[in-house]
Amino acid sequence: MSVITIIGSGMMGSALAFPARENGHTVRLVGSILDDEIIMNCRRNNQHPKFERPFPDGVEFYLFSEVEQALHDCDLVIGGVSSFGVDWFKDAVLPLIPPDVPLLTVTKGLICQDDGELIPYPFYWQKKLDELGKNNELCAIGGPCTSYELVAHDQTLVAFCGKNPATLERLKKIMSTDYYHIICTTDIVGIESAVALKNGYALAVALTIGENFKRCGQDELHFNSQAGVFLQSSREMRKLVTMLGGNEESFFVGVGDLYVTVYGGRTRKVGILLGEGLNIDEALEKLQGVTLESLVVAKRVAKALRIRAAKGQINLDDFPLLLHVDDIISSKVPVAVPWEKFTKI
Repeated sequence: MSVITIIGSGMMGSALAFPARENGHTVRLVGSILDDEIIMNCRRNNQHPKFERPFPDGVEFYLFSEVEQALHDCDLVIGGVSSFGVDWFKDAVLPLIPPDVPLLTVTKGLICQDDGELIPYPFYWQKKLDELGKNNELCAIGGPCTSYELVAHDQTLVAFCGKNPATLERLKKIMSTDYYHIICTTDIVGIESAVALKNGYALAVALTIGENFKRCGQDELHFNSQAGVFLQSSREMRKLVTMLGGNEESFFVGVGDLYVTVYGGRTRKVGILLGEGLNIDEALEKLQGVTLESLVVAKRVAKALRIRAAKGQINLDDFPLLLHVDDIISSKVPVAVPWEKFTKI
């Protein structure tokens, strides 16, 4: 059996404690510097405050001040921070990970460089590891998985990506259960870009839900418009994943992730509010300041596209949906889905 240290006690990091512990491994869940209250709640109740089910017996809970104790003799570190903790994780956690211990991250996102290149978080962290002279292997998880459904043992299919197939197979053996199923792939760029992009496009699909609520009330459900924007989202995601160097199989993992994100969570909520006519500030105020990776990724990808277009590398007409989402959240442009632009093949 292995010792698994999960750093970041948000919902997804905490959810991964379930398959890991149910497989008989020692699991140490460590809160970030912002998670002391969550960890103390877990110690008192053996339950994350956002989950309806208790943790499997035997999960251990640590404050971040106790992280070095939690990392002692571990065989795997799982990074469970949100995209807003990427730099903190780079500076505060990566230097502490013991030599040769692989890192498996659930953090999804892309960073826009000055030249329009989009860097997945594992590559961003790899630069830090190289600076530190550390040899830890970086792997990542992507695919259609919501934390609360993983906790409920809903059948789940995800992808583990990394450079070394043997390491991926070892991690798959550690984490697989009869409800948590894992594809292994070395296409880090494809998986990480696809599952990051889906956040911005899930918001786009949710815009149509809000528009229909505004037009017809919440008692009527309409799916033509959702499906139409889902179709266009898939087309644009495919172009972007290919542009960044990913393969088509990884794009399909992103499509699955897009589907599940449309049907639940904060991105759906903010998209509906925008579709109903609120601007981004009003929507975020109504949601009481929740953090949204969808806003960050949409703005970063739109920025990268405009840089590349200025260099003559791409045609912005290929990405009308993403650019409209960026206009909504960056310039407070009213929602007006550019349907006719989607008809051009």
